[in-house]
Amino acid sequence: MYDKKEFEFKDSKYRSSTLTNGLGRSGQRALLYATGMDEEELKKPFVAVIGSFSEMVPGHVHLRELAEYVKQGVIEAGGVPRVSETIAICDGLCQGHKGMCYPLASRDLIADSVEMVVEAHHFDAMVLLPGCDKIIPGMLMAAARLDIPAVIVPGGPMLPGNVGGNPLFCSSELREYPGRVEKGTCSVQEMKEAEKAALPTVGSCAHLGTANSMCMLTEVLGMALPGAGTAPAVSNKRKRIAKASGRAVMEMLEKGITPRKILTRKTLLNGVAGAMATGSSTNLVLHLMAIAHEAGVKLELEDFDRISRNVPFICNLQPSGKYPIVSLDASGGIPAVLKSIESQLNVEEVTVTGKTVREMLESVKAEPDDVLKTMKNPQKPEGGIAVLRGNLAPDGAVIKQSGVKESMYYFKGKARVFHSMEEADAAISGDAIEKGTVIVIQYEGPKGGPGMREMLSTTALIMGRGMDEDCALITDGRFSGATHGPCVGHISPEAAAGGPIAFVRDGDGIEIDIHNRRLTLEVSDEELERRKEGWKPLEKPRKPALAKYAALVGSAAEGAIIHVNNLGSSGVKG
Repeated sequence: MYDKKEFEFKDSKYRSSTLTNGLGRSGQRALLYATGMDEEELKKPFVAVIGSFSEMVPGHVHLRELAEYVKQGVIEAGGVPRVSETIAICDGLCQGHKGMCYPLASRDLIADSVEMVVEAHHFDAMVLLPGCDKIIPGMLMAAARLDIPAVIVPGGPMLPGNVGGNPLFCSSELREYPGRVEKGTCSVQEMKEAEKAALPTVGSCAHLGTANSMCMLTEVLGMALPGAGTAPAVSNKRKRIAKASGRAVMEMLEKGITPRKILTRKTLLNGVAGAMATGSSTNLVLHLMAIAHEAGVKLELEDFDRISRNVPFICNLQPSGKYPIVSLDASGGIPAVLKSIESQLNVEEVTVTGKTVREMLESVKAEPDDVLKTMKNPQKPEGGIAVLRGNLAPDGAVIKQSGVKESMYYFKGKARVFHSMEEADAAISGDAIEKGTVIVIQYEGPKGGPGMREMLSTTALIMGRGMDEDCALITDGRFSGATHGPCVGHISPEAAAGGPIAFVRDGDGIEIDIHNRRLTLEVSDEELERRKEGWKPLEKPRKPALAKYAALVGSAAEGAIIHVNNLGSSGVKG
């Protein structure tokens, strides 16, 4: 006979005891020994350090180095870290072509991949290292879904470039150069030189695009340590945060703090408030709603618009303002932002530090400057994002109002309809868009794209050619965080689902009224019903991955979440 205690390496309260404990786990222990573990390590908690390293993506090139610092922190605190990776797609590289069908779809694949490795290997806790647009929400979704102790360590922003004597240059402006070349306001050589100088380091693009919106959101939600949202990717500060995050996740494991204790409805509303104050990307609407779904929390478009009315845009950040993200970091970062809007926050919610928001902000001082304004003296009186509704968008649409000139808060024009981004781009480049036009791009939604492409090439042409007070753009697709100008996206229901946008025709009158949150198609109900007769949705060519995505994805108005057998991926009824 044998003594069972000889094979009880760790307390059975740890998930990883399934791999280490018991006579019958001899094969599992042998495999762990093969990785270099010893008996002492079998006694300790196992921590997944899941990165998204990619040599193709600037925001991810440095993540393996950060993972080493995370590992140091985990080891110091008595855990056994094990590194794994998931995929990373660069939205910037995908702009303006069919590759943009894939980034949003990758968000759910990333969440699934984290679930698979963590559940299959019974990790006790995890530290997640994302860098850019869809990787960050994918990992946050996984954290909410799995509900084991988790800390996010985002890759952080790159430094701004120096182009034409402007040391605050960001790639959001570079995107407008093709339009300037077409109009003759910029030379080809100037554009080539700008391309080489615009992105001088690794990290997420220096402006407040979707990547940095999501980096900052991890901190607002209390899922990352203070400073993690804005510390430069190349700074020693970020390395220290990575190491401290390894220690923090071990403390969370000891105290039993898990993501669903952090990601409450009140915390998610704090996330909305932070997005409004910073002027974050409209993509954040999709991602916050998807994170809420995984956390079993109800979050609706109305929450975004209500909070937008109360929390002003206080951060003077590109593309809606002047400065890159590193300037906000120098002005106090997200703690200073939250301190500035503290009266609008739910401050008793817990964070990965074990402290509440209120306790975190007690020692924070917000000193207003040209980067960070105040609620009494904001950059703009309302939040960065507005939700529009009307007969053209019964389920809602979104616009980054912080990036719209006041003269375009109301616009009325005639529709010019396109079935794709490429068709619209060709018309703009060919000087075929008249003043007073509302460009309508159909069949770019989650199902219709499929993948809900960003229309950055289109908006960049509009801005670069100086057309942002001559025309507007509406679509069931979405926009890059680098977008600014009169651009309405996420129109729901989408064209592929038979939404009203599918039945807009050239010459139809369209009214955009941001102040009153209205988006109106000036066509009678009777005429719309007539246009629906015999209608069949346009179906674009798609490879298997996108075909599966199109079959399962829901409306943008609900976060473009994946539905399986009428159940959300967290098992919570949608």
